[in-house]
Amino acid sequence: MGKVRIVSTEARAFADRIEAGHALAEELSDLKGQDPVIIGVPRGAVPMAAIIADDLDGELNVVIVRKLRAPMNPEFAIGSITEDGEVMLHEDVVNRLGISNDYLEREKQEQLQRIEERKKRYRSVKPKVPLRDRIAVIVDDGFATGATMQAALHSARREKPRKLIAAAPVGAQETVREMAEYADEVVCLRAPAFFGAVGAFYREFGQVSDEEVIQILRDHMRED
Repeated sequence: MGKVRIVSTEARAFADRIEAGHALAEELSDLKGQDPVIIGVPRGAVPMAAIIADDLDGELNVVIVRKLRAPMNPEFAIGSITEDGEVMLHEDVVNRLGISNDYLEREKQEQLQRIEERKKRYRSVKPKVPLRDRIAVIVDDGFATGATMQAALHSARREKPRKLIAAAPVGAQETVREMAEYADEVVCLRAPAFFGAVGAFYREFGQVSDEEVIQILRDHMRED
């Protein structure tokens, strides 16, 4: 089990991803000088990860994972899938909802296709950064069910980083603690007792486009 660091249980919203990014960077300031890899979960967390990478003199990259959506409720995650095609299911939820194997297979194939599309777009601009023996920080804009972050952490762990950190500005308390099963450390700035949608904790929470992500990755190419 990893260490859990919940900074506050207040429900106060951040102005936007920029404010949240700088706040997370400040909380992770001990990593400055250690050349961490800051990994954003596309698309929303990538601008935030870029801010953290700049503030900590780290290297920016992305992790490409997708949630598996519940039938009739695409916002609700029943699991997740990595870019290597590994599926992680919330078995209790799948059983409770009576979701068929046929549905799961269709959903898996659809999300794999979307992963391949993003890999072509993102990796052609900035190749995947090897994580072996490095400090890896995976950043999302919030921990709700944690399905996507769980898949991202599982995928990153296979690369044997020296330390694996999950970080988000906001999160549900139970989810934050659950992430400690997959990370060496979990950092969450605000985890209120009652947690609704992630977007409710940002006064401005606009969509981030693929074009924005690609431009950010292009701007953060390192010169060897």
